[in-house]
Amino acid sequence: MYLCCKLMLFVHAFILLNCHIQGQETKDTQEDVKIEVVYVPSECEQKSRRGDLVNAHYDGFLAHNMSKFFCSRSEKDGHPKWFVVGVGQVIKGLDIALLDMCRGEKRKVVIPPSLAYGEKGYDNIPPNSTLIFEIELLGISRGPRSIEAFLQIDLDNDKQLSKDEISHYLSEEFRKDGKKRDPSVHGLILKDIFEKNDHDGNGFISTREYNVYKHDEL
Repeated sequence: MYLCCKLMLFVHAFILLNCHIQGQETKDTQEDVKIEVVYVPSECEQKSRRGDLVNAHYDGFLAHNMSKFFCSRSEKDGHPKWFVVGVGQVIKGLDIALLDMCRGEKRKVVIPPSLAYGEKGYDNIPPNSTLIFEIELLGISRGPRSIEAFLQIDLDNDKQLSKDEISHYLSEEFRKDGKKRDPSVHGLILKDIFEKNDHDGNGFISTREYNVYKHDEL
């Protein structure tokens, strides 16, 4: 189950890199996310960073009346959510709030409208709503946009990803996942990855094209 989720998020992090959740405000802003640390475990060997694959429970409330609009514990099957931090799979304010957290840490965060759903609102969230989230981080692993993932894919260590290297990585992840797929799926995913990320059209994905977080290590 974990491998299936990780593979799906790897593909999404490549293909949906420049997409934002519906209704999310994308303008630059000076407003900040207010973070209250509720609990920190005594031992913290690893902190979350951009590009990590995280597993978290979070409850969302409208700040003006504290009505709950989302609860991961009751949504569908009640499982905590897997997602990659920083690729727009959650609102920008949550991406910010989830940085530098320890496994097991709990936070209460206040997110301004400009880092949530802005002037448009979304579903049962009115326009210009300030949101409050209660977050519990359950798991952290290096995700598809991490330094570790890049180095794992870059087999010849030339600081760029070729079609052969990404094809090999996809093949290995498909093999680990063990699910039967139409042979055409592999090629379609590979094609989409390069169409969305090879901005200069040279047949390679550079560290700049891949590494949206500009890690110094690369």
